Amino acid sequence: MAEIDVYKEWLGIPEGDRPPDNYTLLRVVMFEDNVDKIQTNYRKLNAHVRKYATGQYLKESQDLLNEMAKAMLCLTDPDAKQEYDESLGREAPQQDDGDEPRTVLQYLVSKNVIKRGQVAEIESFADARGLTHRDAVVQMKLADQTQATQALATELRMSFVDLDDMLPEDDVLDRLPRNVVKRHRCLPLFEDRGKLLVACVDEPPPDLEDEIRLRFGMPMRGVLAVPRSIQQSIAKYYAPGERDEAAAANVPAATGKTKKGGAAGKAKPAKAKPGVLTPEDKAQRQQISIIIILWSLIGTTLAIHFTGFMGMGTGGMIGCGLAVAGAVAGILKATYWK
Repeated sequence: MAEIDVYKEWLGIPEGDRPPDNYTLLRVVMFEDNVDKIQTNYRKLNAHVRKYATGQYLKESQDLLNEMAKAMLCLTDPDAKQEYDESLGREAPQQDDGDEPRTVLQYLVSKNVIKRGQVAEIESFADARGLTHRDAVVQMKLADQTQATQALATELRMSFVDLDDMLPEDDVLDRLPRNVVKRHRCLPLFEDRGKLLVACVDEPPPDLEDEIRLRFGMPMRGVLAVPRSIQQSIAKYYAPGERDEAAAANVPAATGKTKKGGAAGKAKPAKAKPGVLTPEDKAQRQQISIIIILWSLIGTTLAIHFTGFMGMGTGGMIGCGLAVAGAVAGILKATYWK
């Protein structure tokens, strides 16, 4: 199969530098600062490239989708964008962003999601219940989760991502175990320019940053996503049997302890045992087993009752049912639970 220039054929980018710079890739003018325009162009191109995500160009389309996602995340993160722009020769702009929204509530006012007169009410509601302003506006039904998370991203100077547009890399997912992503409510995405991009529900805590650095040998860059979408993505990508548990088991977890001199102590990697269930998998299988055992008891009892087997009374039927259920429980415990 002949190689295809996906930049030219799918995105209409003329022949030239390959790969193109982030601005050219997303079809915006060089040094575009309008985040909404960058995100709008990205969503349009993402939808277009997904049309090729089946058939013979599956790999090419997935690679391009991830490349566009990295470009969008770079250009919508203020600090990453400034660093990237300077690498392209742009002089650092004068810091004159006094009119730019700096907080969740300022952002929502600027986008006409809430009115300025509602700010005091929201602050009072949040303080009385110990909520963040993001959670307060959602609970008061003044903004949806996407709007509130975009506002928090502005306050924290982080990028916002729609996880429906993301294609996390399998080898990255394999190296961060399920218990870590569930504890921190995060989802690792892919590496970009020496940093691992991780979708989070809030500003990433130091212990997550330590965990990522230890497991991947590089720092992380957090991006914000709607909490509900992160939970759904964890359920999707970390469903039982989806991940290579051995890849994560071979990396020691971060402890925060250091030896003299400040160097992190080296822990012996845990030896992965093929076929050994995680605690979550084992608990799930035990719950399924209980259902099977109960149905074996009920099914045996009903079968004897309707067939009149050996003229058993109620006590005899229940006794036989319990015997069968006990045998089923023993088999499941010896095989299915391990």
